Amino acid sequence: MRRFRPMLLDHEVTEQQWRVLRVLSEFDGMDAGDLAEHACILAPSLSRISKALEARGLILVSRDPVDGRRSIIRLTQQGFDFIRVVAPISGQIYAELEGKVGRERIETLLDELDALILELAPEK
Repeated sequence: MRRFRPMLLDHEVTEQQWRVLRVLSEFDGMDAGDLAEHACILAPSLSRISKALEARGLILVSRDPVDGRRSIIRLTQQGFDFIRVVAPISGQIYAELEGKVGRERIETLLDELDALILELAPEK
């Protein structure tokens, strides 16, 4: 994250806010619980993050029309525009990391982390 923090600071977003925005850019709205899980953020933190991002006009939080107890969170057009500006910079940083350690090594590490997470996950 040391390489990403200056870029995030330049765009006035925290690491957690960036994770939320990136996840939302891949979906057409998400339930708050699913978003917290996908972004690896605790639900109480997501509530605070959502308020900050909504105040900036980057996301829209609305009630689920089917289940009014659920919140649906989606990017606004301004949020998509923000992603279009910042994602290429993030991509350059990832490319630099790949150049230093190699794509195969990074993919192996990510595969191992995914396997570890599955092994340690509580059984449902």
